[in-house]
Amino acid sequence: MNNSVGNTARLLGAGLRALLVLTVVCGIVYPLAVTGIAQALFHDKANGSEIEDKSGQVVGSSLIGQTYNLPKQNPDDPEEAAEPDLKWFQPRPSNGLGSNSVNTRYSLILSGATNKAGDNPDLIKLVTDAKDAVIADNSTATYKVEPSEVPADAVTSSGSGLDPNISPEYAEIQVHRVAERNHLDVRQVEKLVRDHTAGRTLGFMGEPRVNVLELNTALKALTKS
Repeated sequence: MNNSVGNTARLLGAGLRALLVLTVVCGIVYPLAVTGIAQALFHDKANGSEIEDKSGQVVGSSLIGQTYNLPKQNPDDPEEAAEPDLKWFQPRPSNGLGSNSVNTRYSLILSGATNKAGDNPDLIKLVTDAKDAVIADNSTATYKVEPSEVPADAVTSSGSGLDPNISPEYAEIQVHRVAERNHLDVRQVEKLVRDHTAGRTLGFMGEPRVNVLELNTALKALTKS
């Protein structure tokens, strides 16, 4: 009987010591080590790939898309459609989820797509309406957007709805409108797009892309310089 009690006590003691050691190693030492390595070697990425404006204020993450809309006339009306602020470069459409009750100021807090088939009438109408809007919004007195120039990413959302990038082609057809709205020379805005166009990863993966937040942050700095 005494041996049984003693063995049980030793087993409980060993288990508690193992629990304590593993708690310290896995719950304290390992997280601190990983955090320290990440901060030392990948400081920017470890902190969320934050983008700062000219004043040093964080304006967002380069990994998550943002919308650039005018303030609503009636903020309490959930049915009122947001109108794009056309002085900024616009991102991909992000209405796959519609509005949500989690955060009415930033609907992209929930990610997802429409999951509609390519021949779905609602999706076809969304794409058609988006294309008409892109042509109308980006045509100016001196520049006309042709329907054949509208790229796919200008009228479709990404699978997550959070894509922070647009194609160089979509950025280019916005140049004249952005230049006109901000009273800038077209060549200045074209240079901004070129400077913020990233090539394929490692030269062969993915497609060339333009980060909209980085581009608009640079545009804001240019208009206030």
